[in-house]
Amino acid sequence: MPHAPRLEDYFLTRRDFLQRCGTGFGALGLAAMGATAFGADSAVDMDNPLAPRAPHFPAKAKRVIHIFANGGPSQVDTFDPKPELTKWHGKALPLDLKTERKTGAAFGSPFTFQKYGQSGIEVSELFPHVAASVDEMVVIRSMYADVPNHEPSLLLMNCGDARLPRPSLGSWVTYGLGSENQNLPGFIAMCPGGYPIQESQNWQSAFLPGIYQGNYINTAFTELDQLIEHIKSPATSRPEQRAQLDLLRQLNARHAERRQHEAQLEARIQSYELAYRMQMDASDAFGIAREPAAIREMYGDNVQGRQLLTARRLLERGVRFVQVWHGQGQPWDNHDDIEVNHRKLALECDRAIGALLKDLKQRGMLEDTLVIWGGEFGRTPVVELPTAGANAGKVNGRDHNHHGFSMWMAGGGVRKGTVYGATDEFGFKAVDKPVHVHDLHATIMALLGFDHEKLTYRHAGRDYRLTDVHGKVVRELIA
Repeated sequence: MPHAPRLEDYFLTRRDFLQRCGTGFGALGLAAMGATAFGADSAVDMDNPLAPRAPHFPAKAKRVIHIFANGGPSQVDTFDPKPELTKWHGKALPLDLKTERKTGAAFGSPFTFQKYGQSGIEVSELFPHVAASVDEMVVIRSMYADVPNHEPSLLLMNCGDARLPRPSLGSWVTYGLGSENQNLPGFIAMCPGGYPIQESQNWQSAFLPGIYQGNYINTAFTELDQLIEHIKSPATSRPEQRAQLDLLRQLNARHAERRQHEAQLEARIQSYELAYRMQMDASDAFGIAREPAAIREMYGDNVQGRQLLTARRLLERGVRFVQVWHGQGQPWDNHDDIEVNHRKLALECDRAIGALLKDLKQRGMLEDTLVIWGGEFGRTPVVELPTAGANAGKVNGRDHNHHGFSMWMAGGGVRKGTVYGATDEFGFKAVDKPVHVHDLHATIMALLGFDHEKLTYRHAGRDYRLTDVHGKVVRELIA
């Protein structure tokens, strides 16, 4: 039966145009390009985009926990001891410091450092539990970023670009490797109490298919129904939901067929399927009450303890990338009262991080799990002078510092028990073996088995990668 004319019937997609205008070989080129844009040994199966895939070469790590210390911890108070700074405390430093705001005299750390493990790496008194596993770590004391502002530095650390919408590190990892559990998301972002600065851009998939975006979990809650919204339907049984979903999938597939598998529509179909499959596995993965009492006690009964214990359970079940945020609400951004605030923040997380490292090792998981800790930048070795709003008129905190800061990695093929690089004698600027954020990303990808220059995705006429046109692998960080 004839129907009324439809405007969409008179338009062609680029693919339709190539197929119909006598140059059909161009369409074959497009198909091949879509299959090989992934750049690894096997192309992405868009019918099952989270299927496990092999990287470019044998990997040392196959899963990641990224512990993000939101706000910028002070390197000279945590993992970069500077006795010379203590000697100069209260005096003007003989350096030309390019700082964001007006700063004053040298501010020696109020915390003591001591050597730990066989490696003898010095760690602040703030992190005794973390320091107990220092022989499993490489401590990078020569990190640097581009600017001393939270917004661009958060995006640079998480997405490889300070301004433009780019896929996050976790999205690139799940795009490259897929997931070992098809009933849970491949990438989960745990952030208690709401979104951080730049919100969900920190775990965005940007132009990658939506299935690779981080799934946000508000870990301020403990009950599954609060952790994951709409995890259960109050009105229908699982068989009824399955029937509804099957019908919806048929309708969406018919709709998608006319639109050459539009990316947003594909992502919507996949999200419905994943949400249904999660109902059973999520209940198990987030059920930390099933852990032995001794394990729960080891992690501690606080937000960070529950986050990291849950993260370990997720990785055990095949989730590829878990980002765990700390410092949401009261961040590590201590412009004043740094002794009080850094001590409080460390007490919230030190025990749980130490437990995670110990727990992963005793389960045989640390050797192929990469654990990353750090913030978006560091802090100045000099005191911040009173300004409007930044430090409430006090003179006992530190301003932002992107010129030099510390991060550490453990497990997953890193060169254990090692310190890499150094800042100057006062801890302001990376001067020995500087490591830019792009270099860190390139090295993380190498640990996961990828050539960071070849893991690409074609978008808007060019091939994109996590490190854009930058970055070099720091081989000395890899065992």
